[in-house]
Amino acid sequence: MSFVTYDIIFLVLFLAAVSIFLYKRKKNLKREGLLYLYKTKWGINLINFIGKKYKRTLKVLSYLSIISGYLLMISMFYLAYTLVRIYVFNPEVVKAIKIPPILPLVPYLPQIFKLEFLPPFYFTYWIIIIAVIAITHEMAHGIFASYNKIKIKTTGFGFFPYFLPIFLAAFVEPDEKIMQKKTKFSQMTVLSAGTFANVLTAILFFVILMLFSSLAFTPSGVIFDKYAVATITVSGISAINNITLNNQSYQHILNLANETGFNELRFEGKSYLATRDILEKQEENESIFVYYSAPAIKENLSGIITEVNNVKINSIEKLVGELSKYSPGDEITIKTLTKDNFTEKKIMLEENPERKGVAWLGIAFISQKRSGFLAKIIDNISFRKQNVYYKPKFDGLSIFIYNLIWWIVIISISVALINMLPVGIFDGGKFFYLTVLAVTKSEKIAKKSFTCLTRFFLFLLFLLIILWAVSFLR
Repeated sequence: MSFVTYDIIFLVLFLAAVSIFLYKRKKNLKREGLLYLYKTKWGINLINFIGKKYKRTLKVLSYLSIISGYLLMISMFYLAYTLVRIYVFNPEVVKAIKIPPILPLVPYLPQIFKLEFLPPFYFTYWIIIIAVIAITHEMAHGIFASYNKIKIKTTGFGFFPYFLPIFLAAFVEPDEKIMQKKTKFSQMTVLSAGTFANVLTAILFFVILMLFSSLAFTPSGVIFDKYAVATITVSGISAINNITLNNQSYQHILNLANETGFNELRFEGKSYLATRDILEKQEENESIFVYYSAPAIKENLSGIITEVNNVKINSIEKLVGELSKYSPGDEITIKTLTKDNFTEKKIMLEENPERKGVAWLGIAFISQKRSGFLAKIIDNISFRKQNVYYKPKFDGLSIFIYNLIWWIVIISISVALINMLPVGIFDGGKFFYLTVLAVTKSEKIAKKSFTCLTRFFLFLLFLLIILWAVSFLR
């Protein structure tokens, strides 16, 4: 059976166990809004122990927590601006990503929407990540509350009661009356503590990911993006498929092009290749992109290049260095990996059209660096060079653990950012309110600022949803 089958079995067993557990302890359940809360005393003794024993450390961390809160809030303003800019000016990107601007990360979401830039997300991941992130987040709230002598009334977890009893969040319930009597600094420390814990969690697992990546994977091949591309002018094409052109009109060229496979184009005495689809997409252009008639494309080279003449290839530099040892006309054997099957091809190298006397294969590498705040985070925590194939040392287990840790880092950062959004339901809402109150000394101004900013972000969310829907109509 595939892992997905085991994952679904685990989901069913988990839901059954949780349902039985909650049914037997239904007296502990309390409805608050859309959620049911299961209140307990779990962890309160540990929270109080840490909050009272490590006061010096927590005093220093209080300042770092508040600084972290402001940095995260500023990041959310920048992120909101970036999203609006993308949704307004780059609807094709929105349409390509497919997912709406607001959607919780649920099991199998990347697989359902075919988001190839994200690793798969399983129910097993979801449960482990919730345990790691939610517990550390709420424990931090509780520890800093205890440090500031705010009583912890209960702990527990909440879940959405409709359809399936799935955990959505953990919680620590401080005594609100006591908390409101504390200084603004103390309240802001407690409010920002959860997101600060998420940042520390992300940093910790970032280091773990780096170490695990170096131990569990080894570079074992090179992945090329496409064949080498050239630019030619339509008016300069002298023949197509050995048929001399008396009329260089684009429509005439298309009429002579084969429906399938590559078409050979002659331009300034040299051969180039292009499919009919490539030609049709550039019909309005005077200059068009085509492929060089190079060894790689003529031999239909594909997959991951792992060896050249029995020399193992583990980087682009290694591949370039090995090919530089040969001359035009030399025959080499290239070993490639495609869907777990190795194949070997004998390919005769040709002269590089840009460098006389230099042999070339005719493959190309495209930089895949993405722009945007979250995209840069995704790129920077992969610990993998672009176009390099990393072979897992422990087969599927290496990939499973790597993706799990990767998701913990990404979701920890995401939870920290979202919770510092200056909107009423998040920690950032009250944090922003206290900031304005401390600066203006006016509750009226603080409440009005808080209300206006909340409405502003709700308006942006509504705008993004509309722009997302409109992008599919274009």
